[in-house]
Amino acid sequence: MPIARALLSVSDKTGLLDFAKGLAALGVELLSTGGTSKHLKDGGLTVTDVSDHTGFPEMFDGRVKTLHPKVHGGLLQRRDNDEDKKNAQKHNIPCIDLVVVNLYPFEQTIAKKDVTLEEAIENIDIGGPSMLRSAAKNHRWVTVITDPADYAVVLEEMKEHAGDTTLATRERLACKVFQRTGAYDSAIAAYLNKEQTTQKTFNLSLPLYAELRYGDNPHQKTSLYGNFGDYFVKLHGKDLSYTNVLDIHAAAEIALEFRRPTVAILKHTNPCGVGCADEDLREAWQKAFETDKQAPFGGVIVVNRSMTIGLARIISEIFTDVIIAPDFDADARALLQKKKNLRLIQMLPGVAEALSEPIIRSAPGGVMVMDSDPRALGLDDLESKVKTIRPPTRDELEAMRFGWRVVKHVKSNAIVFATHDRTLAIGAGQMSRVDSCRIAVWKAKEAGLSLKGSVVASDAMFPFPDGLIAAAEAGATAAIQPGGSVKDEEVIKAANEHKLAMCFTGVRHFLH
Repeated sequence: MPIARALLSVSDKTGLLDFAKGLAALGVELLSTGGTSKHLKDGGLTVTDVSDHTGFPEMFDGRVKTLHPKVHGGLLQRRDNDEDKKNAQKHNIPCIDLVVVNLYPFEQTIAKKDVTLEEAIENIDIGGPSMLRSAAKNHRWVTVITDPADYAVVLEEMKEHAGDTTLATRERLACKVFQRTGAYDSAIAAYLNKEQTTQKTFNLSLPLYAELRYGDNPHQKTSLYGNFGDYFVKLHGKDLSYTNVLDIHAAAEIALEFRRPTVAILKHTNPCGVGCADEDLREAWQKAFETDKQAPFGGVIVVNRSMTIGLARIISEIFTDVIIAPDFDADARALLQKKKNLRLIQMLPGVAEALSEPIIRSAPGGVMVMDSDPRALGLDDLESKVKTIRPPTRDELEAMRFGWRVVKHVKSNAIVFATHDRTLAIGAGQMSRVDSCRIAVWKAKEAGLSLKGSVVASDAMFPFPDGLIAAAEAGATAAIQPGGSVKDEEVIKAANEHKLAMCFTGVRHFLH
């Protein structure tokens, strides 16, 4: 059956006028509301206002426009049901065969810094989702569009099928509707849940982005949901796995900690070398690589500048799983793409905002939702946070800031030995902090690096003096840690005895 009547009511008018002209050329009667109706009339089209169609005016500042039996009856009546036909004839409810609706911009509204609760509530669309759901439910006969990208497809099918669309297309469009309204409702629920003071609930609805190659192990099936592709684009290489996505997340977080040209090397989400330079990424790479020359094998490399051919030549000699950069110079990309198993990932603008979203982890019977930890805290006015007799030198303060920014990205218990622009040794994920310190010292010896004059950073307090003493004996001259142990005074005493300078940030950066 050809589409005879269409209802168009949108907030995003991109491409709408051309689409409506295409419908009119095919003999479709156009119904519309408010600003959409004016937009179409200004474009030279003949449009019937919904209020004229229903015989009811828009009310309550436009809150009620389409919530009417003549609209929803036109959408929901079954074209092959005799009782539906009788009811439609009795109450003068003609069919509506096509609906074009995109919703009030609720997500964009709440993204504004100074949005008020009242403004957010006024941008909750009621009539739009109702029409979309009615049309999608009855997609056997009704075509429904919520995405301007589908305008051309629908017009083309109407031209090819005597004014109608195919059932396959209507089914696909109906699925998009329920995905969109589900995500829309989830955004509203999440916002109101955050704003309210009564008992809270948690809702989440995300579209499937990709089926991943596998999970932690090949026998574990894994799917990725959401809009990952808005922030990271795979330019080359095999499909991503679960661990690839975790590594990309961790790598992006550490790259965004630094403003200077920076290279970080990661393995199993742990940084195993980080280096900064004033200009040349090759210099930053050398500092990161020297920390642990074994770890880059099969690891992840991230840079916070465009990947240059100079650095690409160096790292192309090493087997690497993933390389991440904001961009790749053309010759660097061409060189790296010769490795078919190497994944090249472009980190797009806006990723910092995405990384600030809450962290969601499964738990038996539910989920945990935690604020993100997007930047190193406790570095403001560091000179006032000295706890030892000897204050740190300027170089030691800079090394403290660098080490603190790295150690927050290392799995706890975490220890990092650093200078102002590079890591020297990293100890991660041990059951006791002194063991992490001993491992870092051992790794430095294996790499042939001296820790003399370095700064040691600890993601959480030293619960006993032993870890700090081990760092001092290895050559560290200063330490940065949160403080907060019942043995703080003993730790401070040990620092003074070894002539260390030490600052307490007052902030812990555990990472599990």
